[in-house]
Amino acid sequence: MKSTVTFLSIPAFSGWKIIPGVLVFCGVFTLAHAQSTADVNTPTLKVVVVSGSRSEQSLDELPMSMEVVNQQALEEKQIGDIKELAADMPNVSVKHAPARFTVTGAGNPTGRDGNTGFTIRGLGGNRVLMLVDGIRLPRSYVNGNNAFGRDALSLDLVKRVELVRGPSSVLYGSDGLAGMVNFITYEPIDFLATDDGEVRNLGGRVAAGWSGDDDTFKVATTVAGRASETLQWLVTATTQRGQALNNMGTNDAANVDRTRPNPQNTTGDSLLAKLVARPDGVQKHILTVEHVNKNSDVELLTSRVKPPLVAASVVGENARQNLSRDRITWDAHYALNAAWADHLQTVLSLQNSDAQDNGRTTRNDGKVRVRDTTYAEHAWQASVQANKTLPLSREWSQKITYGLDYTSTEITSWFGGYDPAPLTAYVPKKYFPDSRDSSIAAYAQSEFGSERWRVTPGLRLESFALDVISQAGYAPPATAPGLSISGFNASPKLGALYQIDSRWAVYGNYASGFKAPNATQLNGYFDPSPGINARLLPNPNLKSETSQNFELGVRTRFERLSLEVAAFTGRYNQLIVDKKLMRGSNTVADPYEYQTVNIDNATIWGFELKGRMDWGRVGSGNLSMPFTLGQARGQDDGNGRPLNSVDPAMLTLGLHYATAAWTLRLDMRHHAAKNADDIDVTAGVKAGSFQFSDVPAATTLDLSGQWRIRKGLRLNAAIINLTDRKYWLWSDVQGLTAASATTQADAYTQPGRHVNVSLVMDF
Repeated sequence: MKSTVTFLSIPAFSGWKIIPGVLVFCGVFTLAHAQSTADVNTPTLKVVVVSGSRSEQSLDELPMSMEVVNQQALEEKQIGDIKELAADMPNVSVKHAPARFTVTGAGNPTGRDGNTGFTIRGLGGNRVLMLVDGIRLPRSYVNGNNAFGRDALSLDLVKRVELVRGPSSVLYGSDGLAGMVNFITYEPIDFLATDDGEVRNLGGRVAAGWSGDDDTFKVATTVAGRASETLQWLVTATTQRGQALNNMGTNDAANVDRTRPNPQNTTGDSLLAKLVARPDGVQKHILTVEHVNKNSDVELLTSRVKPPLVAASVVGENARQNLSRDRITWDAHYALNAAWADHLQTVLSLQNSDAQDNGRTTRNDGKVRVRDTTYAEHAWQASVQANKTLPLSREWSQKITYGLDYTSTEITSWFGGYDPAPLTAYVPKKYFPDSRDSSIAAYAQSEFGSERWRVTPGLRLESFALDVISQAGYAPPATAPGLSISGFNASPKLGALYQIDSRWAVYGNYASGFKAPNATQLNGYFDPSPGINARLLPNPNLKSETSQNFELGVRTRFERLSLEVAAFTGRYNQLIVDKKLMRGSNTVADPYEYQTVNIDNATIWGFELKGRMDWGRVGSGNLSMPFTLGQARGQDDGNGRPLNSVDPAMLTLGLHYATAAWTLRLDMRHHAAKNADDIDVTAGVKAGSFQFSDVPAATTLDLSGQWRIRKGLRLNAAIINLTDRKYWLWSDVQGLTAASATTQADAYTQPGRHVNVSLVMDF
């Protein structure tokens, strides 16, 4: 067939000043090849997900934008943590600032929380719901010098990650304001199934790897077996040892001017055990036990005072942080084929999460200060979900999904320690009272489908409460007791997808989200202390954050080209700003007063494009080109200022060559600069300071490959940042002041050229 070439005109987007020719190249050649293969009807392999509708469904049938990272991608890219997971996703990031905090003194938790959590389309932290096997992961917590992130999981236990862009509150409830990430762990069948469809009695995997960016060595071992025709089991154990994440700083000074990483040792151990029972043809029961433990020891050279020294000068500081999470879950499935449900699922889960942060400061006079901080969440989660498919006519059917969710989480904290004489004795306390965060919700989603159409309305009704369960350690010293709140929220959604033909589909959706205040935001409190002229006031009048998101998209699936483009706009109401400066002049008589408050509405808009071009057979292998492009902008509608939480535009482009025995990949990432007109220099920093804004555009290259030595044995190797480019990521420098950046900016650079390698053996 004679092909026709159509040239694509691409408008200029703010922030793109480099390699526009590459964008035109992608657009011209992908559309040209799409037209040349217009008569080819062979579809690409369908991807089945569970997070979009809380049941298994083809990704192409969902009227929403999702990212799926499967086991093959996790292994070949040697993804070790959530920051690496988000590296190739436009409008998605994970902040990881260097560990430059102090144990005492002015609040500075920078880098203390490690991987802080996902930011999706400009909003992050606890506004993104994180799940493991559908069970909520602990929230992040920041107060003064103390911060705990959300990386309380091991990706060595995970076979697939599903990320939903945009609100997910209809199916999952509070905290799904900006999106949701679901980590799905392995089951025994993943290691017992053979290529011919049989199930063997024993199987497993052993993997070992080393990452050059932080000198981490890890080992993971999985053994799975079939005890009988109805019972299967699995045990996975992992361990890792590493150091601080490297950067391209060169200053080795043992004080605040240091730009090399602080000396740091990290350890991690995890365990996953599963029993899967199928007592008959209609039941499946999964019992899961999961344990994750992570430790970090840091010698805080950057908190040492520069000469000349006085008696109280800090001459040494060390900090140790421990994160631990234990979960037991019973997940049961029943094939009913009843009038009210075809399938029923019940889930019951108990999860305990504990974080400890211990710091020790040595002064020039030899005296020692100690701070011991703990934060814990103890959570119950239960759900019942049913679905029923009904034929409506010869062309239309209806699938109804409905259920009940219940969660109850007890949240506690403690701030202990002591100060040396003659300082005023440190009073151990709680910055918020022990609280119970609970919710009960009913939800329903109906999917009307035909050969061409899928229309999906949904509604969730949720009652939530944040109850103080103990004032001990909080009031006193707080002058007023902590207060409880409760509320109700209705979250509607409506999605529609139209399949134009076997290759083209368009979709649109409206989704709402909400996030209730947490215990720290509601009752967080502290009074001025020696050297700190500031107080934090509780705010019992906080309202829930809500959002309304609109998205339009188009998908095409040809034999060699897959392409999806989505444009979105979201309006966010009553956004909560933590610890906003309200008044004060930073003196003993007039200290700064901070309070967590709701701000005016904000709007975020943008687009994402992703796809893959298969160029077909080249020599003895196949050549393909994956590509992504995304950009977002946002503003506070109350004052018209831009939102710093929105990441700049990003383009990725790859060339992948695969043969039966080996694969070679060259991947490019281009991070656009964060333009001056897209930065609020006064946001996120203390009064009188200005946000560091000189973050230039950067293009990096990664070269990686896999050698399939024999069946079941694979060697993965990669050279990351091939050109040894010095660059910054905007997500990591938010909160860094321009004044500090004059000497410390290099501490926030990304790692230079390094090697990752891993060996995987299936048995």
